[in-house]
Amino acid sequence: MSEDDERQQYPPPDLEFASNKARNCNSTGSGSGHPEFQSTYPDQVLENVLENVLHFLTSRRDRNAASLVCKSWYRVEALTRSELFIGNCYAVSPGRATARFTRVKTLHLKGKPRFADFNLMPPDWGAHFNPWALAMAKAYPWLEKVHLKRMSVTDDDLATLAELFLGFKELVLVCCDGFGTSGLGIFVNKCRQLKVLDLIESEVSDDETDWISCFPEGESNLESLIFDCVECHINFEALERLVARSPSLKKFKLNRYVSIGQLYRLMVRAPQLTHLGTGSFSPSDIVGQGDQEPDYVAAFAACRSLVCLSGFREIIPDYLPAIYPVCANLTSLNFSYANITAEQLKPIISKCHKLQTFWVLDSICDEGLQAVAATCKDLRELRVFPVDPREDSDGPVSEVGLQAISEGCRKLQSILYFCQRMTNAAVIAMSKNCPDLVVFRLCIMGRHRADPVTGEPMDDGFGAIVMNCKKLTRLAVSGLLTDKAFGYIGRHGKLVRTLSVAFAGDSDMALKYVLEGCPQLQKLEIRDSPFGDAALRSGLHHYYNMRFLWMSSCRLTHHGCQEIARAMPRLVVEVIRSADEEEMDDVVGTLYMYRSLEGPRTDAPKFVTIL
Repeated sequence: MSEDDERQQYPPPDLEFASNKARNCNSTGSGSGHPEFQSTYPDQVLENVLENVLHFLTSRRDRNAASLVCKSWYRVEALTRSELFIGNCYAVSPGRATARFTRVKTLHLKGKPRFADFNLMPPDWGAHFNPWALAMAKAYPWLEKVHLKRMSVTDDDLATLAELFLGFKELVLVCCDGFGTSGLGIFVNKCRQLKVLDLIESEVSDDETDWISCFPEGESNLESLIFDCVECHINFEALERLVARSPSLKKFKLNRYVSIGQLYRLMVRAPQLTHLGTGSFSPSDIVGQGDQEPDYVAAFAACRSLVCLSGFREIIPDYLPAIYPVCANLTSLNFSYANITAEQLKPIISKCHKLQTFWVLDSICDEGLQAVAATCKDLRELRVFPVDPREDSDGPVSEVGLQAISEGCRKLQSILYFCQRMTNAAVIAMSKNCPDLVVFRLCIMGRHRADPVTGEPMDDGFGAIVMNCKKLTRLAVSGLLTDKAFGYIGRHGKLVRTLSVAFAGDSDMALKYVLEGCPQLQKLEIRDSPFGDAALRSGLHHYYNMRFLWMSSCRLTHHGCQEIARAMPRLVVEVIRSADEEEMDDVVGTLYMYRSLEGPRTDAPKFVTIL
């Protein structure tokens, strides 16, 4: 259930399903000559046909649009939806969701807002998976797949999934916390049909449980096993046996406790892999000096289906030539944990002509990005992360690297670029050279940094992005920006759905331009910007259409936030303090607003005040 679903004004789901049942009863009435039979039968035929048609409609936005046609379409769309997406776990209750959608096999559920990733939200804020797990156990005993993002998941929740859903096959946990290795052990032991277990950037506590050994004996159905975020040692022998009995394993990403020697042994047993996370990519400390090293080049050469490569968490660059045999076939390469230089990158990237996704550290400098631009003509996504994220650090990438990428990678659709300096000219060049950009996130780490060549604000650069990139849906702005930049966004960013703002703007007018000018805006994240109550009020016409608004360290007051809460009763207005902060003056540190069909949540901690 996404945002469009939540805005439905039709009768409650239980009434809808009751009328559906009554319709079927009418069709078996006392005789074919009855008027009630004749009047409902064409509707029944229509809905049967519609049900068969909607099974082919897979896009959730298309389905949302179909549900708005009329009550009949609303009802049939709900009955045929097998995959449920909920972008905010507090936007709707588990009971309401399961009552409307009765045949769900896959659940996608999101919890905390993205700024929680940057320690801007106190721990224990909420987003508990438990009520959802219990509700689904009653409503969907046939549930097969659960994808969670930024949710709090306990060991008991994992046990519920394993014990009450007998056909459960797929669990993906992204940026989740609250569980440990003992919960994983219970889960993998009881999920006999498990195909996918992906733990991505999640916090997993070490309960000293050998969870890898808990997988059932016999041939495994595993197709994907990702645990590169698990910060504890594993039983390698048990892992090796698991891989040997998993002939369908295609995606396999290891944590930093797996050495390159152990990686070799696993690759020999799984040459069918398409996605590989290499672990540490360095030898074990216990390798003897006289031991002969395995033929790593041959192991990679045998993996002829490998298209996605990541890992390299504690890399020793001398081992990088081992991956040469697979470079020509790679479409995705992630070096975001590999502190390598441009010279170490060049022999690799020069072979990656098919590369479409590339994540890397800024240690490769502008020179490394120029090498990427010279080879990767089909690149669609680039992310450049900082080795040193401090504001006053020396930035090894700059406008030179960005300009090179824009000139060499003209099919680029998404970019995240951390740097210390940037020019308007380079950003304008990217807007012209890469008009297909859908995502543009430029993070100039120093606050209020102007164009170092002209001394001007970065207004014209970001203005060019929203003017020339007609498909843009996600934008993150930084550097010295005046209200003029936000005027550009409001006038030209008609498809922008997600906007992130930090240390930018002159006055309330900046936010007013955005809220009044961007009709598709769904998610707005703002920190450390001079926007106050007047700016907040300018969005009253649009907040019901948004998934959320986050504002921290701005110029909001309790009185201004209270005005919004009174004017919009279906909007949940949360004022968040740090866990040890006392409620003092009228100044609001953090505001988190989201629409909800249920009203204020009941599990808010003491440091959250719901207005």
